[in-house]
Amino acid sequence: MCGRFSIAKSKEEIAKRFNVGTPANFKPRYNIAPMQELPVITSRNPNEISMMRWGLVPSWSLDASTAANMINARGETIGSKVPFKHCIKDQRCLIPADGFYEWKKEGKLKVPYRFTLGSEELFAFAGLWDSWENPETGDILNTVTIITTEANKLVSDIHERMPVILRKDLERLWISETITDSQMSSLLKPYDPLSMSSYKAHKAVNAAANDSPDCLLHAPKIYPGETFSLFE
Repeated sequence: MCGRFSIAKSKEEIAKRFNVGTPANFKPRYNIAPMQELPVITSRNPNEISMMRWGLVPSWSLDASTAANMINARGETIGSKVPFKHCIKDQRCLIPADGFYEWKKEGKLKVPYRFTLGSEELFAFAGLWDSWENPETGDILNTVTIITTEANKLVSDIHERMPVILRKDLERLWISETITDSQMSSLLKPYDPLSMSSYKAHKAVNAAANDSPDCLLHAPKIYPGETFSLFE
C-alpha cells in the first residue's frame, strides 16, 4: 500500500520537471497523509497542478465517509471494482512525489523506511480522481487515490504492495486520451528495484501531523552503550 509520501521539492522544480503551472502558495511537503490535500496532474487539465484530497469519494456516494478506505486502488482490479472502474476511462492522474514511506515490524516496534529513486529525483505515482458534490451544500470535493501493485524486490522486505511509479517517458501516456486498455495494464507494474533506494527513516515521520524536513532524515545510528527509540 501507500499511506504516506513526500514531495520535498520547490514549486519551481516541480513546474520544470512536469512542465506544468503550479499554485502560487505551493510549499514542499515532507509527510503527506490520507485526508490531506496533495498535488495532481489530471488527464483533463494536464498543464496545471490541481490540489485534491487524498482518499477517493466516488461521484455517486451518498456521503464522503468512504474516503479513508480508498486511499489506494489495486491495479489488478481497478477495471472491475465499482468505485474505480468509471474513473479509469478518463479520470486518470499523475501524483508528483520524491519518496514514500512504509513501516516494518522490528521486534515490538514498527520502524519507518523511506523509498526513493536512486537519484532522489521527482517521479509520479499513477492515480485516479473523482468529483463529489455535497448534496446538502452543493460544494464540490475533488479526491484522489494512488494505484498500487505487487512490491518489487526492494520493497517486498517491508511490505507486499507498493505504489505504481511511472517511468518518466510513460507519464504522459497514462493521462493521454488515446491510451488503450492494454497500454494501461502494461504501466501498472512494479518499478525497477535497481533504480530505487531505501533507508531507515527518522522517527519524526511516525506522526502524521509532523510535516517538517526532519521526516527526510536517516534514523540515527546506535552505538554500543547507547539507546534510541524511534517512537520517543
